[in-house]
Order: sequence, then C-alpha cells, then structure tokens
Amino acid sequence: MAHGPSRSAACGILPENEPASPASAGGLPTTAPPGKPSAFFYQHLCFSPLMGKIADIVNRNLETIQDLRCLSVLMVSISSLISQRFQEQLVNKAEQLFDTIDSSQVNIARRIVQFLRNIKYSYYPLLERCNKVFLSNVNHLDLDSISKILSLYHSLQFHSFEFLLMTKKRLTELIPLFDHPASFVKLFVTLGPLAGPEEEKQLKSTMLLMSEELTSQQALAVMGAMEEMESRNSRLIKKIASILYKHLDNYKPVELLRITQALIFLHFQSKELFVKLRELLLSYLKVSVIPSEISLLVCALSMLPSPHLDEARISQIEAVLPQCDLNDLNSFATSVLRCIQFDPMYRNNTPGKQLKLLQKLDHYGRQRLQKCSSLNLLWEEVKSLKGDWFADSLLEETVVTLQRLMDEINYINVAGIASFISRTNYLSTSLLDRIASVVLQQNEKIHPFAILAIILPFSALNYDPPQRDEFFGTCLQHLNSYLSILDPLKLVFLGYSLATREYFSEDLLKAIFNIRFLAKLDSQLELLCSSLNMKVQFRLMELNRAVCLECPEYQIPWFHDRFCQQQYKKDFGRMNGAQQQIYKMLAEVLGGINFVKASVLTPYYYTIDFECILDKRKKPIPYGSHNTTSGKLPKIHSELNTQIAGSRLPPGAEKIALEFLDSRAFCRNIPHLKGKSAMKKRHLEILGYHVIQIPHFEWNSMALSTKNARMDYLRERIFGEGKSSS
Repeated sequence: MAHGPSRSAACGILPENEPASPASAGGLPTTAPPGKPSAFFYQHLCFSPLMGKIADIVNRNLETIQDLRCLSVLMVSISSLISQRFQEQLVNKAEQLFDTIDSSQVNIARRIVQFLRNIKYSYYPLLERCNKVFLSNVNHLDLDSISKILSLYHSLQFHSFEFLLMTKKRLTELIPLFDHPASFVKLFVTLGPLAGPEEEKQLKSTMLLMSEELTSQQALAVMGAMEEMESRNSRLIKKIASILYKHLDNYKPVELLRITQALIFLHFQSKELFVKLRELLLSYLKVSVIPSEISLLVCALSMLPSPHLDEARISQIEAVLPQCDLNDLNSFATSVLRCIQFDPMYRNNTPGKQLKLLQKLDHYGRQRLQKCSSLNLLWEEVKSLKGDWFADSLLEETVVTLQRLMDEINYINVAGIASFISRTNYLSTSLLDRIASVVLQQNEKIHPFAILAIILPFSALNYDPPQRDEFFGTCLQHLNSYLSILDPLKLVFLGYSLATREYFSEDLLKAIFNIRFLAKLDSQLELLCSSLNMKVQFRLMELNRAVCLECPEYQIPWFHDRFCQQQYKKDFGRMNGAQQQIYKMLAEVLGGINFVKASVLTPYYYTIDFECILDKRKKPIPYGSHNTTSGKLPKIHSELNTQIAGSRLPPGAEKIALEFLDSRAFCRNIPHLKGKSAMKKRHLEILGYHVIQIPHFEWNSMALSTKNARMDYLRERIFGEGKSSS
C-alpha cells in the first residue's frame, strides 16, 4: 500500500533538533567546527570528498563504536559511498547495538530505517525492531515524524498494519489542530490514503476552503494524494488543477510527469491545461540531454490526448539509446507504443520511423542483457519492469540472463527474484528449482516476511520443485512463530497460495479462520485502496472455498454467500465471442439447445462456461425449457454447499463442465496450466463434475479452422468418439 511520493533523504551529518554528543569513532567530531555555523553539516556533504575519508575512518574503527546514536548519524551520511560488504557490516553492527538503546529513541530508529532506504535494503529484523520503537512512541510522534516514517516504509515496501492503524488514529485526532495550509497539506497527504469516508470528507472540505492559499508545491502534493486516494471529488480536483495551471511554468520535468499522471488517472479534462502541458514538455525535451529526463518527458507527452512524436523527437531518443538502462529503454518503448495506439495519425498506418525506433530499443535491450555479468546489477534494472514491450521483446532474454547468473541467487535476493517470476508468468523450472534449493540451504537467513514472495511463483505457475514437501514444510516451519504477528493481508495471500498447491497447514488455517483475526483483517481493509481491498476479500473467499472442499475435516464453515451474491450480480452470465461460438456448436453436438446450460453457477460460486448431463449410456439428458441464465442468481442454501453437484443425478449419469481457457489460464512461455485454473478443475471434480477444458490454442489452431473440425473436436472431448456417424 502506498503512502504518497517518497521524499529525498537529508544528507546532513546531524539530524534536526538533536543535540550533539561525543563520538567514539576514532575521535570524529559530531558538532560543527569552531567558528562555523551548524548549517555546515547540511551542505550536501554526501557529495564531498570529505565524506569518503569519514567513511574510511568509520570502516577502520567500526569494532570500537559502541554508541548507536553516533553510528546511526554516520550511517546515513556515508550511505551513498560505501560498498555492499560495508553496508552489511553496518547493518550487523546496528543490530548488535540496538539493545543498548531504550524504547524512546525514535530518532535513532528513524535514521536506521533511513539508512536502509538509502541502500535499498529491506532488512526485516532491523525494520521490525525500529517499528516496535515507533509503535511504543506513536502517541508522541508529530505529523512530520509520522510522514517521514511512512515515506521510508513505502520506499522499502515494508508494511506494518499496526503502525498504520495507530497513526491513522493519531492523525485523525490532529485534524482540528491544523489551520495553516503548509501543515494541513502535510496532514492531507499523510492521512488521506489511510482515511475512512468521514475523515476523507472532512479533509477534502477543509482543503477546499484553504485551496486559494496553496503554493505550487503544496498543490502538487495535494493532487498526488488525491490520485492515491482514488478521489472522485470533481470540485476539489478542478480547484487544484487551476492552481497547477497557474504555476505550470515553474515545475520541473519530473513534476510535470507527476501532474500528467495524476490528471489522467483522475479523468480530468481541460484542453487549455493539456495544451500548455504539451508546450512545456516539448520545450524541456528540446534542450534535454539526460536519458532518464528525456524518457520521463516522452512518457508524459505520450499520456496526453492525441500523443505524437515527430521525427526530431524520435531522432533525439535514438541519440541517447546507447546510454540508457533497461528502465529508460522500457519507458521509451511504452511511450512509443502508446503513441502508435492513440495518435490518430498512426491509426491506419504505423510510420517506419516508429517501427525503426522500436527495433533499436529491442537491440539495445538485448545487448544490455547479454553483457550483464552481475545478478545484483541486473536486478536493480529489471525489478520494476513491466508492460507489453518488455513482456513481448525482452522477457525471454531476461530469463536467459537470470538463468546464466542464477548461482548468485542467495538469501538476500531470492524473494525479489521469486516476485519477478510471479509477475511475469514465465515458467522457468531451473530458476524455481534454484529458488527452492536456496530456501532449503539458507532458510535460517531468510526472514519469515519474505516467505510469501518465495512461495508465490510456485503457486501462480502451478509448479512443484523436486523436494516439494520439504520445501513447503520448511517455509511453513519458518513462519510458525510469526503467524500471530504477520500482516493479516499477507497471511490471507499466503494461505491462498499454499491452498493452490494443495498444501494446507492446520496451524495457518486456525490463525486465519477465527473471529479475532477476521476482525483485525476488517480493520486493515479500511486502510486499503478499493482495488486491493477487493482483491484481499476475493482471496479470503477463495481460501475459504478451498478449505471447505478439500479439508472438510477442519470444520471451517463457509461464510461467503453474501459476499459472492453481491459480486456475481455484476457480470454473471456474459459470454465472449469464442464462448458464444462454442455454445451454438454444443447445442448442435448434443442435439438441441435444451441439452446445454451456459454460464452455470455451482455451489461455492464457481462459474462454469457450459454444463451438460450424460446418462450412463453417454446420451445427453435435456434440462427442459430454461437452459440459460436469466441474469438472476440461483438461490443457494447453505446445506446445498456441502453436497456434491452429482448427488441428485440419475444412476450412472454424470455432469460435464466445459471450460474455455484463454491465454490468462496458461504460463506465458509454454501451454502449462496456471495454479488458479488447475485448482478450479480440482474443485469442480470434487463437486461431482467431469471437467473438459478447451484451451484457446487448440480451439484457434489450424487443425480446427473449419466448423466440422470443431464439431468433431467437441464430440471427441464429450463422448470420446471421432466424427459423428449421423
């Protein structure tokens, strides 16, 4: 969950509002030199050669430093200059000294988290300990401290549900105390994404009253927060947009990108504002020579209505390609593809210049991957890559590079690599086997919070490593002592991921399916954006369904009838083109429209594309006059949910479920069924169905290019026979 844009870390040696104390690192001074103001220590010294010398002194005297306050100050100051090995030594030293401070040392804990953010290392043991310090002092934290901590957590992708809940309560209490724009904007940005309906209404109404007094930066911050809040308050959006328009000339390129993204996301329409935005972006682009800046300017241009890249801009992009990393190349490709898709000039004909540029992007991307010799360097570039161009052009080459460097996968990067595989849906058994091997060999060094990310690709891609039971058992054993404190959201996703692989831990299920946990989860759902909120609720429902069907001995009740009825009313019963085509052919194959049902809802709310019944002689049994859904949900009583669908059939008859599987049901690189589709098949069989899956690549193949071929295909799948004798 995001908490607003991350803010730059201060480079000063001494933190704000904290007195100096003697250092123990080789006599290093921690106060300003005589005759110099204390501001000397805030002059971006992290870019000075002096900091290199200080880093060397800290390195040589690290064993003798016993004051964590001084060490934390130095850690932040030298974080941009040190090697990975030195980073790990500092982390270990901070961990050793943590017990020497008392629980009131918020500034020390904050600087340690800041150091971890600076070196991009989510080291959970230290983050947990720092989080405990923040929790014990939350009632004394001011708005500025809370804002900084949430920003650091967001950058590190560290989630503390308890801290979010307590800070929401603390910030809500502060709402009446802020009547100045500067402080209220910070409150709006920090509390807004966490606020419930009442708090959000109060924040927005107050912001409207203050809006005339906002500066350019304050308006930018408010618009970013509204994007994160998924706000639909058109009056406030219009007001903030007018302030942005007034100050548009003063924004930097990266700020213009943020403005463009927010306005497009919030569906704001203003021809005048967008025209001025385009003019400013083009003026910056014409003089820019920095690849990353050019990529973000092109990205912003491509988001505007009727995007267009002229030949001069294309030539400018081509000139910087040799200097680009994979993130820049991906950004350029995404922008070019967006222009081709949405520019009216390209609608019927893609100019050769654009195609040539895409080919060059492919070339430089592959070249960069082939030359990569370090997994850590590669990971920095690929960890956030996404989009059609990357998936279609570079994904396979990226996996080949990961396979080449997979001996470097270790306890530090294993969760990240696993997350990447999950996100790309690319099944590489060698990479997954390596991940499982690292877990088995180095499990003591892997933090339990990383286990979900590690399990996810095995679940999503429906793959078991050679030592399946040992692998999943090790992961669960590693988590057992953390079940009571693990983030509720992660616990739900973990339970669902394991259920997908037919792995059910009684301890884990008891930790989830109890009143106390579900109440805690409800509290957390209030803090999530609507899309994530709904995803969590669906995963809990799917886990509940899996446990009821596969582990009835645990006696966990099914309690999602109401939720399912609310959700399935929205789009239940709609068929796409391929499904409509199959439906008509099934009616012919089975002997009439009354022999097949479309869009069937089963007990436990699975939807089936088509259903038919065959008697013991494999002859279709008619349903009667009502064989398609009317848009209304069948009433499903709780007692029906414990019975299999075939229990009321004539003796020897069987129900057949036919499912059309599109590309989303399979791994990206091979026709291997993914975990969710495999679990659905398993559950339908438990419910008494004989399941026939029709893969898109078979249905749309050359072998089935005629109606007769498709009819014979359906007959063979349903009756086990070839061409009809009729």
